[in-house]
Amino acid sequence: MSASDVIPVAISGSDLLALAPHIALSVTIVFVMLLIGIKRIYAISSAVSMVGLGTSAVLAFVQFYGALSNDTSQQITPLFRIDLFSLFFIAIICCAAFSLSVFAYSYFMRLKDDQDEYQLLLLLAALGGVTLASSTHFIGALIGLEMMSMALYGMLAYPVHSHENSGGSLESAFKYLILSAVASATMLFGIGLLYTETGLLTVIGVGEFGSDPSALIGIGLLFIFAGMAFKLSLAPFHLWTPDVYEGGPMPASAFLATVGKIAVAAFMLRLIAHTNALSIVSVNFAVLSVAIFSVLLGNLLALRQQNLKRLLAYSSIAHMGYLLIAILSFSVESDGSVSLGTGLAIDAVVFYLLAYMVMSLGAFGCASLISSSERESDSIADYTGLFWRSPWLAVVLTSMLLSLAGIPLTGGFISKFLVFFAAVEASQWLLLFVLVVGSGIGLYYYLRVIFQMLQTPSKLEPLGIKRSNWETLGAVLMLFSVTAGTLVLGVYPEPILNLVEQIGLSL
Repeated sequence: MSASDVIPVAISGSDLLALAPHIALSVTIVFVMLLIGIKRIYAISSAVSMVGLGTSAVLAFVQFYGALSNDTSQQITPLFRIDLFSLFFIAIICCAAFSLSVFAYSYFMRLKDDQDEYQLLLLLAALGGVTLASSTHFIGALIGLEMMSMALYGMLAYPVHSHENSGGSLESAFKYLILSAVASATMLFGIGLLYTETGLLTVIGVGEFGSDPSALIGIGLLFIFAGMAFKLSLAPFHLWTPDVYEGGPMPASAFLATVGKIAVAAFMLRLIAHTNALSIVSVNFAVLSVAIFSVLLGNLLALRQQNLKRLLAYSSIAHMGYLLIAILSFSVESDGSVSLGTGLAIDAVVFYLLAYMVMSLGAFGCASLISSSERESDSIADYTGLFWRSPWLAVVLTSMLLSLAGIPLTGGFISKFLVFFAAVEASQWLLLFVLVVGSGIGLYYYLRVIFQMLQTPSKLEPLGIKRSNWETLGAVLMLFSVTAGTLVLGVYPEPILNLVEQIGLSL
């Protein structure tokens, strides 16, 4: 083991300050555990969780704008790097987890079982996500990844003791547990191969193999990519995704679709940028093949889905394929290094992740609001006549679906626009064709859900489970916020694009 891989025990006060979002989340987790042990009051434990997540997000944003003006980054031991890139993803992960905590509060309000531990598991998963997003060391990345995954096992199986539960949540958790363990083992094997060849576990150190890497490094990177492809639901590692989404409770599926993917994508982006993996022919071909299969299979398999969660699951497969198209558009220099400072590719990736998070939160949030632990409204037929039963909710869901489809004046359109021109700039003509075909197919099944909502219902039945206004107030406000977010990203994206450009330069 080299000197660069020796992790010092002591860290300075400035290091602790840089880790303020992580520390705030950790303190919140301990505090919620104490509250549960003293007295179970679901409203209080949920409120404390939301305050902790909100505080972490604010701390990350404050540090982000401080780093933006000073153009500084800080390495916290070899494990973590706090820079514009990591702070941006820490902030949006905490914001997404805050939104999901709000949705989960109303969803589990009627659960005939202990409710408080769900918020604790959500906090643990969020801490795993921010740890993964700020990692520059394979050990730190594995700790964050496993912390997030193990919390998700419990989140997916959470309502298993409820009388209304059919057992689908337990099946969902078991499937994710077994296959996630296989993915982690695959990544560990790849990391072991890299360590065997380089003697290093730091991402930047492993990347210093020059323009002529050995076969062992290429194989190791392929194994690591396969493990991350599972976490991102990329084809052909996607088979678990629709079943797990369908069986798990709505807030857990939403977490898996948003935070679970954003954190992994952030680390994968840093890994690809610093290891020059795309300069290796076998890795480039593997990523290219996975991108094409993900876009085509994800969209084609979504066409005949009658369950909204399964439809969104296949949609997420396609969207992660679009993300890979942008990553494949990074320019590879003659010395084998990847150039991120020029072109649209890095801007497209970061903006796409932000837009995808907002769109998915809105779509799953609408479904969570009319569902509960007693009964989930996850069939597309449940949304028949939604425009007549709840016009405002139908408008929100329509906005999210149109954004996912890439219709103009939405964040989804700008994100696909950036991916398209990044691919044009890199002359990725095959990927451009796949992008256009996939987007055309996707438009059909998104519009099919909207058409279902426009149908006149035979009778105006009550929408979902009746709850008081104060129980759903937070979820309603959150839905309006994400709707405004996706419209702002689509109508006036320039300020965000300027920030994204700075983030790309700091990577």
